[in-house]
Amino acid sequence: MHCPVCGHDCVTDARTLLAELPERFAPCPDCMGLVYDKRSPPPDIGTAEPCPACGKRFIDEVFAGIYRIMAAEGDLAGTEPLAAVGMPLVHPGVPMRRAPYLPPRSLVLLSRSVGERAAARLLAEVPEVRGVVRTDAGTPGVRDTDAAPQTYTLLAGCDVRADVFPTRSGPVVVYKQQSVLHVEFPRDRNEKILSLEREIARRRPRTFVDACSGAGTLGLAAGRAGVPRVIYNDAWYAAAYWTACNLRANREALGIEEVTILRSYENLRQNPVAQDPVLVATAAGAREAAVYQGDLRLLAAVLPPEVDLAALDLFEKADAGKIEGITRAWQARVGGAIFIP
Repeated sequence: MHCPVCGHDCVTDARTLLAELPERFAPCPDCMGLVYDKRSPPPDIGTAEPCPACGKRFIDEVFAGIYRIMAAEGDLAGTEPLAAVGMPLVHPGVPMRRAPYLPPRSLVLLSRSVGERAAARLLAEVPEVRGVVRTDAGTPGVRDTDAAPQTYTLLAGCDVRADVFPTRSGPVVVYKQQSVLHVEFPRDRNEKILSLEREIARRRPRTFVDACSGAGTLGLAAGRAGVPRVIYNDAWYAAAYWTACNLRANREALGIEEVTILRSYENLRQNPVAQDPVLVATAAGAREAAVYQGDLRLLAAVLPPEVDLAALDLFEKADAGKIEGITRAWQARVGGAIFIP
């Protein structure tokens, strides 16, 4: 699938990506790697090269190389701990019980400290680096349709990557551009997915609405669980677009024959936070799906009359008054059961 960020084939179908997982981050018999103390600067020794047999390198060795380039460019003083480099996001993200050996172009670096010169060098000189993103305070996305959106800055490469989330019916693959969507760490046990599966088992919905879909994780899990029709919605353009892409990537497991994406990434970006719902994509087959970009409080205008279950995974769950108001309005306009994961 054409990548809207770099133009390459960064998005593959779920079956292809999952088939590569068992050996993706495993060392070969010739691999060697040193474990470094993340609370101290890396030791003053040469950076190990990738394994000549398989091309992978232990993540601590990769981070030591990144640290040295950032120090040489003045982004680090050289006295900070190795962990000061930033946050490593591997592609694809999967639950791990041991530190990975990284193949080429498998790491997106999120860092508050990295500058443009170092980012360019990291992409050119560290083969495992896929993209470099400079972060700041806040979380990418939008908290409400009347609030200013938050994004990070892609400095080099491509920051499109996937996470693999386990469900009882099998895994779902969730692609996203990491500078514009929040981080989700896949774990063996995902409480949001488990709560969704309990609700589906209890209510057996025919139509499920993921009203704050993000990149589509809960809706995809609902489709995996056998819900015949899933409707996704998010006010943020990147969430709506990547949800559409994730429907296409997972279509075989979802029982979907065809996904039609009606809006391009560039088109959606021109109106990054939508009010009135806009149809972004449709999917047909043994199961059906639709993706909207819009304010969930206006979504009733485009919903079918028989919505059985909706998830309201709001950004700010601590605001009890806001959640109560939105929930009450949803029940009055849409009906059906509601749960907050």
